[in-house]
Amino acid sequence: MNTRTHAKPCVPWAPIPSAAAPRPGLVLVTVLLGAATALSVAWLTFLVGMIAVWSAASGEAVGGFLAVYAACVAGGAALLAALAFVPAVRRMAPAKRGLLLSVVACPVPLTLAVATWVSVG
Repeated sequence: MNTRTHAKPCVPWAPIPSAAAPRPGLVLVTVLLGAATALSVAWLTFLVGMIAVWSAASGEAVGGFLAVYAACVAGGAALLAALAFVPAVRRMAPAKRGLLLSVVACPVPLTLAVATWVSVG
């Protein structure tokens, strides 16, 4: 038996190993976009929680309101996870993949957070 008979199988969805270290600017932009997304989702969750508390204190049902918000957040997370597992995205270098996912995730919650921040005061 020769050494070529025990070769590793080709896995088309495995990430390509990158020989070069990620550039610091790329990592910084990825971290900033991720932080902006996390802060905006936290702000929106805080507002939804406060609205639910005020509504519950006035005697209104808030289960449906909270369920819709939870479904929106879960749907967005599921879409982002589905994008992360697309074979073309999985083959990207980790730093570039993180930047792509941060760029895709950031606009919607950030726009909603800024709009609510301006309207709430």
